[in-house]
Amino acid sequence: MSSQSGLLNAGHDAFKQGRYPEAIQHLEEFCFNCNDLQSPDYFRAQMWLVQAYQHNGQHSQARAICNRLAISENPDVASWAQQALQSITGEPASAQTQPSMVEKAGRAGSTGLKLAMSGAGNLTLASGVTIFLLLGMVLVLALAVFFILSSETPTTGLIISVAFTLIFNLAVFFLSPWLMDLTQGWLYHTRWVSLAEIENQSPEAAAVIQRVCAEKQLKQPRLGIIDDENPTAFTYGSLPNTARVVVSQGLFTYLDDDEVATVYAHELGHVVHWDFAVMTLASTLVQIVYLIYIFARRMGRSGGEKMKDAFATAAMVAYVFYVAGTYLVLYLSRTREYFADHFAAEVTGNPNALSRALVKIAYGILEEGQRAQEPSRLMEGTRALGIYDHKAASSTGTAYRIASDPSKIGRVFLWDMFNPWGWWMELNSTHPLTGKRVRALSTYAEQLGIEIEFDMGHVIGEGRGLNKGRLYGSFVLDLLLYSAEVIGIFAGLVLGIFLMASMGNQMALACPLIGFGLGTLIKTLVMFPSYKQAPATDVLTLMSNPYASPLRGVPAKLEGELIGRGDAGYAFGSDLMLQDRTGLMYLRYASRFGPVGNFLFGMKRVKSLIGGQVGALGWFRRGVAPWMDLIQINSESGTVVNSYHRFWSFVMGAGAIILGVVVAVVLTGSV
Repeated sequence: MSSQSGLLNAGHDAFKQGRYPEAIQHLEEFCFNCNDLQSPDYFRAQMWLVQAYQHNGQHSQARAICNRLAISENPDVASWAQQALQSITGEPASAQTQPSMVEKAGRAGSTGLKLAMSGAGNLTLASGVTIFLLLGMVLVLALAVFFILSSETPTTGLIISVAFTLIFNLAVFFLSPWLMDLTQGWLYHTRWVSLAEIENQSPEAAAVIQRVCAEKQLKQPRLGIIDDENPTAFTYGSLPNTARVVVSQGLFTYLDDDEVATVYAHELGHVVHWDFAVMTLASTLVQIVYLIYIFARRMGRSGGEKMKDAFATAAMVAYVFYVAGTYLVLYLSRTREYFADHFAAEVTGNPNALSRALVKIAYGILEEGQRAQEPSRLMEGTRALGIYDHKAASSTGTAYRIASDPSKIGRVFLWDMFNPWGWWMELNSTHPLTGKRVRALSTYAEQLGIEIEFDMGHVIGEGRGLNKGRLYGSFVLDLLLYSAEVIGIFAGLVLGIFLMASMGNQMALACPLIGFGLGTLIKTLVMFPSYKQAPATDVLTLMSNPYASPLRGVPAKLEGELIGRGDAGYAFGSDLMLQDRTGLMYLRYASRFGPVGNFLFGMKRVKSLIGGQVGALGWFRRGVAPWMDLIQINSESGTVVNSYHRFWSFVMGAGAIILGVVVAVVLTGSV
């Protein structure tokens, strides 16, 4: 305690004497280690930090703290924060940075009502089919390898590998709670707390934990809190009675009591459904398939031609099964998120609160992203575990920040619901897209006969009015163009094999290189259209574009402040984060000197740009996470930074073609 007091006093003394960087260092350390985030000392430290940041030119960090304090339950603190925001921005807080306070819809009068599932199929069926298919894959491949091997060629290596995998995964499975405890404590300084402390911060959450554990005859999970303002929650363990439910302090900062309760209910849903056990089994089976692939590939390097061909076929089939198994596990993970949402809606009778929680978690991630010059290690490290994929937070969080009514928030879900790229990108994600989760929760509110928080019916109606030709007309072609380099290599291989077989021409070896180059050039022409007439816009407008894609870049101009790097935990990252009046945008930079230039730019120039007002020109793209490929940055001081994405794509494509031609000429001359 005395150490904490010393930090606070040292920070205040440095602030009074105008040593603002030193004050910031002491006050940030005090706030990070402070256990009572409602104490007068904590609020004083936060207020001094705001002023120190402001004097030090770190306006985005000052605004981020004010945004949190402005929603404090302490009226004096909230009033001070709103006045501070006005002095920082020159505008009323509500006009620029205050989040819209969405009027809450109702909740059911009772809990535990059975609700028809929406958004996913039967959980038992999904788990059973996935495990059955994975087991089938393992069995078929194991039998194939067994019958291929002659009695003279032992399978000891494969047996030992599979046995080791099973034993290792079994040991890790049962030891995982304690191993995770160690890593969580080391990386994130997790505090293990009693139910009473949870009750102090969220009485309804504590009540939900007690009720669910009693009804489901569960041992109360070990409860943890991470002192990080990025809102998140996750669960881990091996069996339900060894479960841990961990949340960040940011969850209590950004969410109301009933919303926190639904998040805890969601995490308890994972415990009740044995999610970690099923996912561990599924992942183990995928690993075994991969082991069989490795084994067959290695065995194919020896023996006779017949044996080599047989093993090559087994390896190819094993790899196909491995890829299919990976996507089955991802599908299972998304399905279990839907069922955890469903469980939370049933046990709390409040699906609207979980919808709000998802949106406000996105908002909180966005706000915390403004304060940090590097992305959160916590959010990156727990991406697959967390209740929300932080990569998808930009669009939803941006809408919540400035929207005056829930329908405007719903507009950013149009891409999730109707753009075919959303479906395609979701295939590689552990979490469903936010819009789909909110839509499922809205159907539960309808079943309970209560008002719906976000009018997803209106969103669906607007989506049906979208231009279907623009959405779907060229999607198959765009998908092929998106993979043009791979298709070019494959086409080159096929052509090369044909030339080798029919003509015996060694030039065929150059065909894959030329195919890769042609595919790259064709894709480049589509990805980087002319930017001469790029319109000035803002982040929210770009996020609300239901036709955006990761392939066809949308030329756009943004104006805002560079608030930090875009690369998680990389001190020399060259990518940047831009904050405008409506939200955050990830900016990808490409030096004319390639990776070396990127490193030097990140090491020498990025730091001087952070905190400055800039104009950014680039191509906007939308995947699960939106971003902009930079063309140029213009700072207020006159500094111009050029970026060369299109240039390098042309260089790579043309270079591959030239190299292929050179290889062909050399081979022709040697024949």
